[in-house]
Amino acid sequence: MSITLTVLGTASPHPDPDRPCSGYLLSGGGAEVWVDAGTGTFAELRRHTDPRRLDAVWISHLHADHFADLTAAFYGFAYGGLTPAAPMPVYAPSDCARRLAGFFGRPDAGFLGGVFDFRALYDGHAARHGDMTLTARQVVHDVEAYGLRAQVGERVLAYSGDSGPCSALTELADSADLFLCEADIDRHREGEQVHLTPEDAGSVAGAAGVRRLAVTHVGPTLTPEAATSRAALSFGGPTVTARVGDTHTL
Repeated sequence: MSITLTVLGTASPHPDPDRPCSGYLLSGGGAEVWVDAGTGTFAELRRHTDPRRLDAVWISHLHADHFADLTAAFYGFAYGGLTPAAPMPVYAPSDCARRLAGFFGRPDAGFLGGVFDFRALYDGHAARHGDMTLTARQVVHDVEAYGLRAQVGERVLAYSGDSGPCSALTELADSADLFLCEADIDRHREGEQVHLTPEDAGSVAGAAGVRRLAVTHVGPTLTPEAATSRAALSFGGPTVTARVGDTHTL
């Protein structure tokens, strides 16, 4: 049994030409899950699957570069002929439905219920679709945020979401076959620990004993290539750049 990761977007904090914000498609164990719905990722998702085939959507936190394309998905599902057979489970921080409803100028999120079935994440939250188990760990950020551990059989993919250095992130990535990790910033500002540097990403990968590290969500003060090189030096193990359209099979 395997997990396939398809990279839909990696940009931070806004999309670039041919590079949407954070988004990934996980496939395995008879399930397909859209992980993070950053700006531009719904169109990329449609390159790789029919959205009606999704079993769930999983959102790490409520910054626009990780969840804003739920608006595009709502339009696709509600008005674009892509309506799923039943409301789509959306695992997300508890305020997600209200935030999305606000985009439409609606004070009550009830109208979203015909399309999305919102389910609030918490530390240790676990959900199973087919033979894929999704487990959330709360990580350090400037809003409520979660990392993801996805497992099919013996295969494990860990995803940092957005996180500063914290023990929960190392525990989340423990012995993962692939650790998909942000390296958003060049250096920490004094007193601020809400993102990872490339060295942080590599250090967490090493401490967790992961098999491979994929560097993603690199911000404007770095290039993906430079971030990957720096993370690789810190990790000392196989390290790649997450690029839009790439697939990784575990």
